[in-house]
Amino acid sequence: MTYPKLDELVRTVARLRGPGGCAWDAEQTHESLVQYLVEESYELIEALEAGTRDDIIEELGDVLYQVLFHADLAAHTPGEEFDIEVVAERMTAKMIGRHPHVFGDPVAHTADDVVAVWDELKAVEKPGRTSVLDGIPQGMPALALADKVIGRAQKIGVLDKDAIAAIPMQTEDELGGLLLAIVASAKAQGLDAERALRSTLRDLQGEIRHAEIPAGGQ
Repeated sequence: MTYPKLDELVRTVARLRGPGGCAWDAEQTHESLVQYLVEESYELIEALEAGTRDDIIEELGDVLYQVLFHADLAAHTPGEEFDIEVVAERMTAKMIGRHPHVFGDPVAHTADDVVAVWDELKAVEKPGRTSVLDGIPQGMPALALADKVIGRAQKIGVLDKDAIAAIPMQTEDELGGLLLAIVASAKAQGLDAERALRSTLRDLQGEIRHAEIPAGGQ
């Protein structure tokens, strides 16, 4: 199967960034584009959660364009010099390597089995990681970061999954109302909910790293 429209988009990016193209596009850097990648990602999330088919197509295109833009930029940046083909090649190899139960002999019948396989493979791929927290981007929104950190804390027994499920709720609507009420109450009392959660997460991550210290190694 070929994708002529995708190839056409790649050529369009190259034309815009090349000689005689768009002056703004030509001046951009990886760093200057970060704000647009974040914005487009959030717009895609909104489209996936509440948009129409056309909204999703448009926002997927905007995120795809950011990927192609960064790849074209790298192709013309000394010391980087890779293009979208290299990105695609690397990602294909990564996905095949991460799915030996599909492309190889190991068996993984359930989603939990797949996660276990991924964890084992990542441990081999990234031997320099010494903590379950390694690889978590600290710049994530506080709630998303909390979800990640809590998952890692449960993995090593710092938090008990059943013990922390103490607030009764059955739907995301109920959860959303509860979160909104917490933020509203914090605002009314002059408190910053985002900063408060990040501060608590730093403490929790400290507990996790302390728990990972081998016995006798303190």
